[in-house]
Amino acid sequence: MTKPLPRLIARFTRREDGALTAFGLFLTIAMICVGGLGLDVANAIMVRTQLQVAADSAAHAALVAREYKSEAEAKTIAVNVAQAAMPASAFGDTINANDISFGTWDAATRVFSPDSTSREAVLVNTQRLAARANGVTTYFLRFVGVYNFDVVSQSVFETYYPTCFREGFVAEDIVDVQSNNVYGNGFCIHSNSHVEINNGNAFANGTIVSMPDKADLVIPTDGFTSNPGLADALRSGSYQMRIVDRIDDIISYIDDPTSTYFRSDYVDLDPITGLPPARLTLDRRDKLDNSNWVNGAIHEVNCNAANQKVTIPSNTVLTKGVLITNCKVEFGSNSEIRDIIMVSTSTEDDAFSGASGATIGLDDGCTAGGGAQLVTTGGMRFPSNLQIYGGQLIAAKNIEFAARPDGIEGVSIVSGGSIDGSSLINVGFCGGAGMGNNFMAEYFRLAT
Repeated sequence: MTKPLPRLIARFTRREDGALTAFGLFLTIAMICVGGLGLDVANAIMVRTQLQVAADSAAHAALVAREYKSEAEAKTIAVNVAQAAMPASAFGDTINANDISFGTWDAATRVFSPDSTSREAVLVNTQRLAARANGVTTYFLRFVGVYNFDVVSQSVFETYYPTCFREGFVAEDIVDVQSNNVYGNGFCIHSNSHVEINNGNAFANGTIVSMPDKADLVIPTDGFTSNPGLADALRSGSYQMRIVDRIDDIISYIDDPTSTYFRSDYVDLDPITGLPPARLTLDRRDKLDNSNWVNGAIHEVNCNAANQKVTIPSNTVLTKGVLITNCKVEFGSNSEIRDIIMVSTSTEDDAFSGASGATIGLDDGCTAGGGAQLVTTGGMRFPSNLQIYGGQLIAAKNIEFAARPDGIEGVSIVSGGSIDGSSLINVGFCGGAGMGNNFMAEYFRLAT
């Protein structure tokens, strides 16, 4: 006997089995929506990362290239670098020359100011835009009418000059400083190998002693106790010796007024043509003194053999000018140069050397002017009482010096070999003041 239909309907309305089926359908749809949205967002984030890598690479390439090349050439190089990472055939027009701007970067305000003549900073945008027909295609959002994402990445690179190259002892190989020295606040000692320090030195707050691994520091057993401030000064790090790599360029272009290596403070330009005077050729057998040194002139001395030299007599003070030579240069006792650049292509270990009391630069308390620079493809040896004030020594080979106790204030010594320093010196720090004519090589870093 069959049950009445109303009773069957009533029982069906009271049954709970299968009640979650409808909820499950709604949950499934919701999971598909969230998963689809997540897929589209994850894809956009992946693309943004790709664009950021391309922008960073392009910005770095542009700023490095801008050092020597025109704005247009640097932009072309940057575009090529970016497109090597994101080929146009696969990613469309992600970058073009209009996406690159040279200018200046204010780190304090984090503001980039365009300036087409600047070599200080660069801003690069990499983009995938619907307007460029390379927007990021969506998978799920297209069902709600969103077919593309616009994704943009930006990179700013800037140039900077490491503190160690402004004032300090910097060497590719060992830096060996002896005992009882005092290093002023801000001074830097750096080696791309390791630093060796004897007892009795003092390192003021803010000094830096660095090498690739600070654990490689060589000191006596009680070295940290006998060298107050050393432990706080230690850093790990290394530098590419870019200024050493430019020694040949400095020597080649030191008399070219269009070059960054030319120093107009040292050379009297022709008031009509704006050009430097012709080189004044001197005989190497004639000592460099005030009888043949012409203020504001470019002097040239040539030698026929590697061991030949030109000398600056004892007690001679030379001011303002440039010396270009392939000879060794020897400073007599108590000789002094101010507002002078001397460059030598001699590859001898003592391409520059000096008797007791040789002075590089004017002892003027870190005021502007009065500095001097020595640059050589060889090495330097100053065995006693060297004095350096607002001066710079750059050598491809080793630099050895013994300074007068209070004879160093404002110094940059850079060696492609090693540096062997003396004892009993008080190294004063000028904070870059009075050293504006020193040769510097730009370094590059990501600003934002």
